[in-house]
Parts: sequence; C-alpha cells; structure tokens
Amino acid sequence: MEYKDQLNRTIQLNETPKRIVSLVPSQTELLVDIGLEDSIVGITKFCVHPSHLRKFKTVVGGTKQIHVEKIKALKPDIILCNKEENTKPIIEALQPFAPIHISDVNNLEDAFELIKMYGKIFNVEEKANSIVSIIQKERSHFQNYLKSKPTLKTAYFIWKKPWMVVASNTFINAMLTEGGFKNVFTKKERYPSIDLDDSNLKEAEVIFLSSEPYPFKTKHVSKFEEKFPAIKVKIVDGEMFSWYGSRLQKSFIYFKKVHNKL
Repeated sequence: MEYKDQLNRTIQLNETPKRIVSLVPSQTELLVDIGLEDSIVGITKFCVHPSHLRKFKTVVGGTKQIHVEKIKALKPDIILCNKEENTKPIIEALQPFAPIHISDVNNLEDAFELIKMYGKIFNVEEKANSIVSIIQKERSHFQNYLKSKPTLKTAYFIWKKPWMVVASNTFINAMLTEGGFKNVFTKKERYPSIDLDDSNLKEAEVIFLSSEPYPFKTKHVSKFEEKFPAIKVKIVDGEMFSWYGSRLQKSFIYFKKVHNKL
C-alpha cells in the first residue's frame, strides 16, 4: 500500500510494519500509547518516555547522530523521522534499509494529522483517534478557561551561550499561542540568538526558561530576576510545549497550572 508522509513523500508498505525504529522522542512515546511498544526495535538515547524503554530496546544514537549499522542490523520495516529533529544526511544514509516516514509538525492540526497517519499505517486507528479526541477535548476546556484570563506577553528561552529564544514558524510558538501567551519574538523566525538587552525582551511580562534542550535551573531564574525585576520568570516543562505526540493530552492541563501560578 502507498502512504504519504508530512512532506508529501510517498512510502510503499507491503504490510503493516512490525519492526519500527523511531528517531524522535515524542513519536516514540506516541507509538507506546497507541499500543505499539512490542513493535519498537530501535530508539534514540533521548527517548525517555516511558522511562523503562531504553532498558529493553536498542539505542541507535541520538536525533542528529546515529549508528547506521545498528539500525541496519535491526532489519526495520519502517523508520520514523522528523524534518526538524533529524538531518538530511541521516535520511539519505537510512534510505537503503527501510521505508522512511518523515513528520513535519508546526501546529496542533499537524500533530493531529501525524497521530492519525500512524493510526492508519500501523492499523491502530481507533487508539489514534481516541488520543486526538482527548487532546481536542482538553483544548476546548482550556479555551473556555482562557476567556477570563489576560494574554501574557512572553519570551521563551531554550538555550544559554548563546541565549536563544523561540520565534515564529515553530511548534513551540504555536503552543505558546494555544496556551494563552503572546510571544514577543514573533517578528523573528525559528530559534534566534539574542542579547539580553534586546528591545523585544523588554516588552515581556513573563520569561519562560525551558527545561529542554538546555536544562535551565533555579540559578538562572535568579539571574533573570536580577536583570528584569519587573518581569515574572519561571522554569517550564519544555515537553509540554514541544512534544507533539500523545504528551499533548497533558499540555493543556499543564498550561492551566502555569496560569494559576502566574
């Protein structure tokens, strides 16, 4: 059968894949939650959910650097990648070994599409559709909650040395909007490096320091509070803003907690 991935590439599958290599942490978690844990044979070192998975599956590297021969030896029926997480050389190196499905998730609708794609490819449509329905329900409840809340001007930091923030054309930016926050860096694109004297930053009412990819700590909060005494500074769970699989079932509940604490 022929399927399309999110780059509109055609992939040919003769039967439902039984041996899966996943090179994207959020997609690995999604596979488990739609009942495919037993079919997963290879994952990355960053596939931390569920926590036991790395004990029982072959770790084939990271998201940017992989062990090609390890993946080849696993004889996968399909390899799951992502346009942003994985590189073009990785895709090219793996093409001889199995069909490759590439996701490209920029907003919630893209995430829903990906979950449903997996439902069809792996013949678990009922479970996939159930997860989408749960996310949509939580989203609706949260939108009602937001009606009585102000939209807070926010800067979202993901890295230090150099300081890097989230800007437009990113899934995190889309989730900031979903969460009732207005990103002060939407005039920039992707993940720009900035100076802490950036004029856009001075417009922020809230500064979020993400738990990933850079693991911001309490000492960093103190640094920002010292420099910006009028701005609220908070460490946030980066997975809730950046993981676009089944973890989205928890995101809107988390956003509500963030608002309540602010």
